[in-house]
Amino acid sequence: MPIFPADSLLPPASRPGQEGPALLTKQLLVVDDTDDNLFLMRSLLEDFYTVLTATSGAEALVMANSSSPPDLILLDIMMPDMDGYEVLRQLRQQSATASIPVIFLTTLGTIEEEQLGLDMGAVDYITKPISPPVMMARVQSHLERSHNARRLQALSEKLSRYLAPQVYQLLFEGSQTAEIHTKRKQLTVFFSDIKDFTESATRWQPEEITRLLNGYFSEMSRIAADFGGTVDKFIGDGIIIFFGDPHSLGVKEDALQCIKMALAMQQSMGRLQTLWPGSTPGDPFRIRIGINTGFCDVGNFGSDLRMEYTIIGSEVNLAARLEQAAEAGSILISAQTYALVKHDIDADPALAITVKGFAKPVPAHPVRSLRSTDISMANPVQQELDQLQALLESTGITSCERVTAAQSLMQLANRLTR
Repeated sequence: MPIFPADSLLPPASRPGQEGPALLTKQLLVVDDTDDNLFLMRSLLEDFYTVLTATSGAEALVMANSSSPPDLILLDIMMPDMDGYEVLRQLRQQSATASIPVIFLTTLGTIEEEQLGLDMGAVDYITKPISPPVMMARVQSHLERSHNARRLQALSEKLSRYLAPQVYQLLFEGSQTAEIHTKRKQLTVFFSDIKDFTESATRWQPEEITRLLNGYFSEMSRIAADFGGTVDKFIGDGIIIFFGDPHSLGVKEDALQCIKMALAMQQSMGRLQTLWPGSTPGDPFRIRIGINTGFCDVGNFGSDLRMEYTIIGSEVNLAARLEQAAEAGSILISAQTYALVKHDIDADPALAITVKGFAKPVPAHPVRSLRSTDISMANPVQQELDQLQALLESTGITSCERVTAAQSLMQLANRLTR
């Protein structure tokens, strides 16, 4: 066996005169059914890494799925019962182990065999008999790549919270570019705020306001995501959301989804009110909502140093004015939105609303509820068990009442499954 200079066996980041992280915190799993090979690998690696060993594929899978999984796996291909290919296949099928880098150890040397392993997700091959300098260099290289990939993933997840999920996805897919660019598109725009929240919040501590608003925004953002809305921004206790970009279901369906979302948000306030100290049964916090459909400029606005994906235009301003004109707990929609969804909702006759920035009064409809068009809900549903009786009569039920009923049923289901 050739003798190598001591420094040649050290990973690059550990050689004298070079800085690098403490490698002993990295954990390697070596999988081989031959004791001599395991002994050799452990002898080469244990001065620089924490080394675990497994003598079979089944044992390796258990260790990989443990509470302390390895940072990298050195995996022999030719093993009885379960070969390395099958071990790798199972590792890649499970989310907990899918990202662990795997280097194959093999006596096989054909291009086809190497390609098979790489196609299955192996990051590299090391052929036997093993050259210690080559092995150490490749292990260190793939550990660094894996570490950098995890850092990039963590960073991207943090950045995603500053962007609408739809925009974040398009950016990371490469179908959206981070450059100043806008387009004109027909959108449905949503504005909301909490009536009298600012006045009431003067009685609270800043930490309390922050906690309550963040809880409110989290709930409303979840509802917006459920209905496909793009959250534009939060302003004070106000929220701006739009439908129709970057994804659209069609102008009419976008408008209907927006109204469904608004009704769901109104319904959710009943639950949130019980958590807010300034809200009492006689004077609860309620949100007011304005919705308008029309052509807006949408895209990236800003400078070369900083930009924002948002919307502008008179149709956006109208949605804001409708929100300001709405009564607490109500939803006002413009005539343009009403024309798209009038067969799907119940709404009051148009009101003439005088709003700032518009020369003439604008017609607006207060929304009451959705109309039921689901034939399957027309007949009552009855279910009886020895310890349970349930009757669902949906004829004439409003959309808000349906949400309440659904929440009650989910609470019951949670109690039953505890």
